[in-house]
Amino acid sequence: LSWAPRPGLSPDTAAALLASGPDGEMLWLDVTHRPGQAPWVRLMGRYLLPPCKQRWHTCATFLPQEGLLVCGDRRGSLLLFPCGSSPGWAAESTSIVNGGTDPIVEDSSNELESSCLLHKGSLPLESPLSVLFGLHGKTGVTSVTIHKSYIYSTGRDGVYRQLHLRDQQLEVLQKHRPCKGLQWIEELQFTSDGDLLVLGFHADNFVVWSSRTSENIHCIPCGGGHRSWSYCSSPLAEVFAFIKSGDVMLYQREAEPCEQQVLLESLHGREITCVRRLGAVQVPGRATVNVFVTGSEDTTTCVLVLSENSRAAVPLARLSDHISSVRTLAFAMGPGDESFGDEGLSALLFSAGGRAQIECYRLLCTGDTAAQSAVACQVMHVASHRLDKHWEQKKNRHKLVKMDPETRYMSLSVVPGTSTKQLPTPWKFLAAACSDGSVRVFGLLEAARKLVLVAESFHHQRCVLKVEAFLHTWAGGERHLLCSAATDGSIAFWDITGSIMDAADALHQAGGEMQPLALEAPLLTVMAHSCGVNSLHIRRTPEGPYLVASGSDDGSIHVCLLEVALGRAEAMAGTCLRVLERVSRPCAHAAHVTGIRVLRPDLLLSASVDQRLTLWNHCPGELVPLSTTFFHVPDLAELDCWEVVEAGGELRYYCVLCGQGLEMLCGTASSKPPPQEAPQ
Repeated sequence: LSWAPRPGLSPDTAAALLASGPDGEMLWLDVTHRPGQAPWVRLMGRYLLPPCKQRWHTCATFLPQEGLLVCGDRRGSLLLFPCGSSPGWAAESTSIVNGGTDPIVEDSSNELESSCLLHKGSLPLESPLSVLFGLHGKTGVTSVTIHKSYIYSTGRDGVYRQLHLRDQQLEVLQKHRPCKGLQWIEELQFTSDGDLLVLGFHADNFVVWSSRTSENIHCIPCGGGHRSWSYCSSPLAEVFAFIKSGDVMLYQREAEPCEQQVLLESLHGREITCVRRLGAVQVPGRATVNVFVTGSEDTTTCVLVLSENSRAAVPLARLSDHISSVRTLAFAMGPGDESFGDEGLSALLFSAGGRAQIECYRLLCTGDTAAQSAVACQVMHVASHRLDKHWEQKKNRHKLVKMDPETRYMSLSVVPGTSTKQLPTPWKFLAAACSDGSVRVFGLLEAARKLVLVAESFHHQRCVLKVEAFLHTWAGGERHLLCSAATDGSIAFWDITGSIMDAADALHQAGGEMQPLALEAPLLTVMAHSCGVNSLHIRRTPEGPYLVASGSDDGSIHVCLLEVALGRAEAMAGTCLRVLERVSRPCAHAAHVTGIRVLRPDLLLSASVDQRLTLWNHCPGELVPLSTTFFHVPDLAELDCWEVVEAGGELRYYCVLCGQGLEMLCGTASSKPPPQEAPQ
């Protein structure tokens, strides 16, 4: 048995009672009561639960606008049933439209019981419209809640999920893991001030966890979750009642004034390891705001707004699917993904890091004048991949060396130009630099929510720190090229066009499953540094060659001019690479160079752990410093740059830096060094 609020009726006088019986049949009964009168019960619908060992429901709620019923069962599944076509629902809706708010009340309980039984046979046994089987594991769904047109479900798997409806089908947007150890989540409560409270049990304690502050508000010893309980909070007091050893226990706490003042809310609990700018959102009546994504050692990814005017960072969404640290981020923004409408952004977000784990999301950001951040963000989880998770599916695995469970993805890069008519299906491809010495290529089919390992190579034989993919186009066709850098200071250049085409054909024929191919040997390897390459960036010059800039652990900067040519005129001929020019600047910084960007062919920007941001003029054969700015973020991990044309036509460069904090800077640049002056 379970109760659910009845749409359109007062909760003080009416509610819906759902009862599970033999053979998986669930009855929906409307119960109405008045003081001094016997309750009146009306059978509204009959539903058939899917077959399983423990075939009964655990919770339910109505979606009144759609005329649907969502319920969870003991097997951990979410089910969607129609209820708008129920004869009882239709009759009651007509009564409400005509002005009646109270159903007819029967006086005799015997007549009531017999009428329900007679009415049961005339109602059809409805099957579910949508089933998400075992969504919360085998321990069951504990609650289903509706908030702002989204569906939220909780379970005893330590996760709560956000879902929505698409063509009368349940679709999971994302999942959240509140905190470590809270495996038994019972309920969600949305507060008036915008906080989301997660109610559950941690060991022998009842816990109330705040999503906004990421901390436990209450921790009450009660003996664990196998008991009846109830929790209620108000601005004046909070009450928790539970049964323990046959006794009814009451815990009450009056509201106390908060003596703690938060001067600056944190974005992450630990160091920020990566940052990427998604783009700018135009908000009517407000200044343009920039949307960023950050990853951290605290295993979370944060989508946030950083406003230049307010100088405040406001989180929009937190993603907690990673089980280890997040080290790298990448976006896929094709011609159709870059924006939707005039004021929104749409992109595929890839995040990767420890335990060889990759997560993929679809981000939709639009202007929202009612929100504090002026931006609304919808996140949909698309796919995930873990190497050790797929180990058991490999054939002849007893002949292979098992992958290192501590393998980390150090860098990601989306292969541009792969969603074209040349491929049989719209696969997107992703290159990854791995700590086990491999360069791996993955394929994503968003419609099927599949992320598949398609190719790999262990050419470097040591930890690969950076990877960067770029597309070489000319009048006769295009080639997909890849650049990878390792801890020995070497930079390798690959042509992965053939591997991508072969992988796309294999995926198309095998229905999205394949054994990974072997990448061809690199076309060219350049020893750019004496130790690890911590930063890498590639930009094409107007003349055609590519500028490849890199920064190292030894504080040096290396720039090479790379020419791409074909052996013959045919489009599929072999690719030839040639280094036209190499420039090296030893001791450009006093510490690791962890960020570098080619702003223009003659302009470079580098950032280091020494907390200096330096602008360089790239001249033939040398790098000349133009200016140096000190920033405030210690232990710099990464930087991202973009340019904006101001209203007066002036070009300004912006950069965001992350490490033990987050900082955004902007400025203009001159291509000429200051005469006879030290770096500014």
